[in-house]
Amino acid sequence: MNALISTAVFGIVMMFAGLFVKNKQHIKYYAIAGTIIAFIANWYDGQLAGGSSTVLYGMLEVSSVSVLFNGIAIGCTFLYFLLCGSAFEKVGEDVADYFALVFFILAGITLTASFSNLLMLFLAIEIISIPQYILAGADKKNLKSNEASLKYFLTGSFTTGILLMGIALLYGATGSFNIREMGLGTGDLSPLALCGILLTGFALAFKVSAAPFHFWTPDVYDGSPTVFTAFMATIVKAASFLAFIRLFHVSFSEGSITGHWQLILAIITAATLLIGNFTAVFQQSVKRMLAYSSIAQAGFMLFAVVAFNETATQGIMLYAIAYSVATIGIFSILLKLKDYTFEGYNGLARTQPLLALANTVFLLSLAGIPLTAGFFAKYFLLSAAVQQGNLLWLVIVGVLCAAISAYYYFRVIMAMYFKTGDAETNAPITGGYKGLLVTAVAVVIILGVFPGLILQFL
Repeated sequence: MNALISTAVFGIVMMFAGLFVKNKQHIKYYAIAGTIIAFIANWYDGQLAGGSSTVLYGMLEVSSVSVLFNGIAIGCTFLYFLLCGSAFEKVGEDVADYFALVFFILAGITLTASFSNLLMLFLAIEIISIPQYILAGADKKNLKSNEASLKYFLTGSFTTGILLMGIALLYGATGSFNIREMGLGTGDLSPLALCGILLTGFALAFKVSAAPFHFWTPDVYDGSPTVFTAFMATIVKAASFLAFIRLFHVSFSEGSITGHWQLILAIITAATLLIGNFTAVFQQSVKRMLAYSSIAQAGFMLFAVVAFNETATQGIMLYAIAYSVATIGIFSILLKLKDYTFEGYNGLARTQPLLALANTVFLLSLAGIPLTAGFFAKYFLLSAAVQQGNLLWLVIVGVLCAAISAYYYFRVIMAMYFKTGDAETNAPITGGYKGLLVTAVAVVIILGVFPGLILQFL
């Protein structure tokens, strides 16, 4: 609850900072201070809750899972502000408003980790989504940004209607909005409840860009300002998955009810992996390739939804931090380059060897190469599916798609190290920025060797 209040308050503070702070470069430091305070408030939540406790008349539940995920989300946002915060000024004049919107999104993220009521789930999804519509169209002079915002708004609004219909049907079938009191695991499942499960599942699949609900993702991620795409494709996506997992594991995993949705989600997972990876192979823009890559990564994170066991929870936590840190690092380097195509990376190892090395580590982590955090993240999720017992075919699809992903990630590495050219940068590469990159690389490698450093908090 403290994390929710602190992030919402700092969203309001950042709005007023735009009126009173004249130097826009200083606004970033206020935002960084806000993430530190929110992190401390979240830690205090964990100390108060002990094991698990409910607040707000049982509508929110503070637990070790929610506190850990909020800590990961706020910590990755802290890294995001440090690496990419300076690029906010290049988007437009309303720098403070952009930071405020990010804090409001963080407030919604804290709700996804702790909701115990379907109404709170709806509020969380909307609090996360509406600021993203604005951020996607923040570059008002760019037609692609305008198109991305409009497309995201229209498709998102349509999906909100589907989510509301699903919630209404679940309430009609069970008489409760509380996810722990629905009683769907007892007795026969009514057609009303089954329709409600499917509609809420499809709506959440849209939010995490799972196939065949992924169609908005490439255009929105490619058209949005790059600095905001880095946030939308990482922390926001991981939060949507936690909402997905929390709803399905708490409410829909008892008795024979799993048989009604597990196969459907397994097929969606396989389709997401195949479409995301095969389409990424043919992209010529690194930014668009990363958009399709995020769809492929969503396919792996769906393993945590399909396999409802403790290993799945551990896997999604590790995946959230591994994927977020690596992708934010890649986008921060992309922001420094003039050319977003693969040719724009030609010779980067010669002109900026540290950037090339950091980019290589981040890409290896996304590919799931050993000694990186991405390897153990994929391992835990695949292991969770194996433990489930009836998903071996899906595990095989996942392993094959991980091998395919290595191809387009290594295209970037090949361009940096083995192709001639002079990769041009459009922003100064300061010593502080290099130090932050080295820190991010260290996080990826340390968690790749000692994943228990994060998992022990569960």
